[in-house]
Parts: sequence; structure tokens; C-alpha cells
Amino acid sequence: MPKVLISDKMDPKAAQIFRERGVEVDEITGKTPEELKAIIGQYDGLAIRSSTKVTAEILDAAANLKVVGRAGIGVDNVDIPAASARGVVVMNTPFGNSITTAEHAIALMFALARQLPEADASTQAGKWEKNRFMGVELTGKTLGLIGAGNIGSIVADRAQGLKMKVVAFDPFLTPDRAIEMGVEKVGLDDLLLRADFITLHTPLTDQTRGILSAENLAKTKRGVRIINCARGGLIDEAALKQGLESGHVAGAALDVFQVEPAKEHPLFGTPNFVSTPHLGASTTEAQVNVAIQVAEQMADFLVSGGVTNALNMPSLSAEEAPRLKPYMALAEKLGSLVGQLAHGELRNIAIESEGAAAELNQKPIVGAVLAGLMRVHSDTVNMVNAPFLAKERGLDVREVRHDREGDYHTLVRVTVGTAQGDRSVAGTLFGNAAPRLVELFGIKVEADLAGNMLYIVNEDAPGFIGRLGTTLGAAGVNIGTFHLGRREAGGEAVLLLSVDDVVGEALLATVRALPGVKTAMALTF
Repeated sequence: MPKVLISDKMDPKAAQIFRERGVEVDEITGKTPEELKAIIGQYDGLAIRSSTKVTAEILDAAANLKVVGRAGIGVDNVDIPAASARGVVVMNTPFGNSITTAEHAIALMFALARQLPEADASTQAGKWEKNRFMGVELTGKTLGLIGAGNIGSIVADRAQGLKMKVVAFDPFLTPDRAIEMGVEKVGLDDLLLRADFITLHTPLTDQTRGILSAENLAKTKRGVRIINCARGGLIDEAALKQGLESGHVAGAALDVFQVEPAKEHPLFGTPNFVSTPHLGASTTEAQVNVAIQVAEQMADFLVSGGVTNALNMPSLSAEEAPRLKPYMALAEKLGSLVGQLAHGELRNIAIESEGAAAELNQKPIVGAVLAGLMRVHSDTVNMVNAPFLAKERGLDVREVRHDREGDYHTLVRVTVGTAQGDRSVAGTLFGNAAPRLVELFGIKVEADLAGNMLYIVNEDAPGFIGRLGTTLGAAGVNIGTFHLGRREAGGEAVLLLSVDDVVGEALLATVRALPGVKTAMALTF
């Protein structure tokens, strides 16, 4: 009988579900890392919330561990690469607390609009400062939504019920989905300029970190009010404090901070600042929902092998997995490549398979492409929930199989539609195992996709490769592999270089300044 440890306080229904499904369960909470290491070896599954830290050291001691289930969205407390290396599946429950978090954002919006915390403290202190607390109505105000996914769409719906106008910034939000939501899709600068209230509902990634920087806060309308129930690190907290003190920002409410627990913080005591201790998911209903979901998912995996909401494993049957694994690796790399290279609004995506690839189950291949594509913007996307997230944002996904025989025994092509036109990449398997890029934006090129890479579009001219090598060498960057393709002699050429180090912005600027360079970007796989 499989055995699971619940190591964080969780609703009793979780343990009940495990037992009903034929899984033995122990509820042992509050253990130190050393104490957890001493007992984890006897368990097949570990159910956690946010307190337990599943580190590489814990995983090293977990000889029998097969699955870690996080009752909630964020998995910052789980070393996912270490878990993957040890063959441990990591699951979360990404949609169990969406309504609760959205409602908390609305509650904080009301608190800012009517200065409720300060008014409560003043009144309970025996004062009656009726004239001091002059609030603003939400009716008729513009709400700027940064992130229009599951939680953001619920906030938009509630805000519209309050007769607010909603504008939204989200690179995956299509015009059709925006119309369906009743929001106006805008660019970030437009949102900053127009919004009376700004609320954030996006994960913390390299693209979103500091999205409300000092520079962007300066672009906001004077008197803006800002709410963050998403992730710490999305806002420059020092710049926010300056904005509050200067009066440019009329109010701010944070449920999340860069460093938690935030028992001391420069923002504490700042006028018109409201804070809560990461309560976004803290309702009875939400905690019951995520506890039930994580228990059901883990029990299904341990008893029958079913995989749901896994962050490091696709939804696959045992028979399909060995054959599909290299194709999914290829698909994810192609999705990641086009996601990093295609700019602007993504309108649609087509995943085409021909040859041997066309004979396989397409769902894992499509899921892998979408996961690679959307992981550029989200740290919680996976092969299981990527199709749902794409549908939620209105991204038109087309799946095409071709019976024809092409130049390769198997081929996967990914094409995204953008405002600048279609962008297409294609790849095959070398030796039926190793992913290989064979076409990039219409140019034939053969390249591996791995590690740190440099992508360059330049005019095909003598001497360019030498100048590029000299530039990289002078910066101490070693070239691993070099792949070149071109449309015609003297025309446009594409270079893909694997390099041993991350190429920073300063070096990219130098490369872009070389004669003939049209585009230069750093890629990561």
C-alpha cells in the first residue's frame, strides 16, 4: 500500500481522501529539516503547503519518494530540478484558490478607496475624524489589470460589476478573449497612463520582475492606487515608498513582499499603505479545495499512475511515454525558441506534424509546444496546464497532421501569428532521439538547442564571422557550436551560437552595433 506524509497543516479531508483511495497516510507537521530527513525515506508521497521546504537534501534522503503535492499554486519551496533529476513528480493545484485571491484583491481595492484600516484604527482610538477620511468611489474608475489569466479574469468580472472600466495588459490575451471578458486590451504604457487603480495578477518571471519599476511608476497617473496579491518582486518597493511619500501614488496595498515573512519593512507606517500577511489564498473554502485536489491528484498517481497538474511531467500513459519522450523534448524546445524570438501580440499558433510524428498522440506534443512557448512568461506553466492557459487567454491553437513524406522521416513545425506576420520554426529528431532545429523563419539551418545561445540576423558579407568571433573573444565568451543559414549569397543570414556563458545586455549592445547586424538576442534552453 502506498504511504503518504502530510507535513504541513492541511484540511482533514485530504487525509480522508487518501485513506478512501487505498493510500496509508501520516499527518506529522512542524518538523525541522533534520527531523523530516530522518523520516522521509519511508514515504512514497509528500503533501505540503508553503511551510515545508523540499530541498535537494530532503530529496536525497527520500529513497522511496515518487510524488510531491503542493496544496496551492506556488512551488518556490520545492527544488523542482532536483526532484526531476531523482524522478520525483511535482504537482500543484493551480486553480483551487483563484476566487479567494481575486476577492482579496477587490477587498484591498475597497480598503484603499475608503481608507478603511486607518479609519478603523482612528475610530477605535476614541477619535471621530469624519472629515479626515475622504475616500473615492470605484464606480466609473479605470482598473488596470496586469495579467488577465484565471485570477485576473475573475477580478475583471467583479470590477465590471462595480461599474469600473477595465483595461488589461497580458501578452497572451487575444482580441477575441478580451471582447469575451469585456475588457480593453492595451499596452503596458497605455495602462500605466490611464489606470486609476492597478492590480497585478502575473507570476514572477524574468519578464515580469520589477514590472512596476521606478521608471514605470513614474508613468502612472498621479493619484493612482496599486494592489498586489500576486507575487513579491513585481513592484520596486523602494520606488513605491517614494511614490506614496510624494503623493504621486495615492495608496498601495500589498499582500505579498519580496522577502517573506515581512516582519519589518520600510513601507510599514507609510501613509496610505495597507498590508496583509499573504492572505490571498486564506479562506476556509480555498484551503478545503486545494487540500481535496492535492489528495485526489496524488492518490490517482500512486494508485493508478494518472498524472494531473504535474510541473515536471506530461500527462502520459505508461505505454506512450518511451516513444513520445524525444518528440516532447523537441516540441518544447521549438515552443521555447519561437516564444523567445516572436515579439508582440501572439494571435494564434499552429503545430504541424509529418512523417513519424504524425502517427503519435498529438496532445502531449501540443502541450509540450505550449509549455515551452508560455514558460517564457510564466513560472508555473507545464505540459498539463499549458493548453488550459492558452485557451483561457483566447490563443487560437491549431493541430495539423500531414500524411505526406517530406525531406525528413519526422518533422514538427511550430508557427505563431503575430502583428508582424507569421513566424515559423521546424525541427526533427537525429537518430530518433536528439532534437535538431532544421528551419528558422524560412531559413534552412541545422542546430542543437541547448544551454545559452546567441541568435543573430545579419547581412551575409565577408568578414562578419571574424568580427563577431573577435567581439565575443574580447568579452571572454567562449563559443561552443556555430550554426549558419542564409536565404541566398549576399542576402539575409541567420547565426545560432551556443556559448558557455550568459550573454548580457552590454555585450548584446556591442554585437548589435557590428556592421550588418539586424537583430541579436540571447536565448536560453
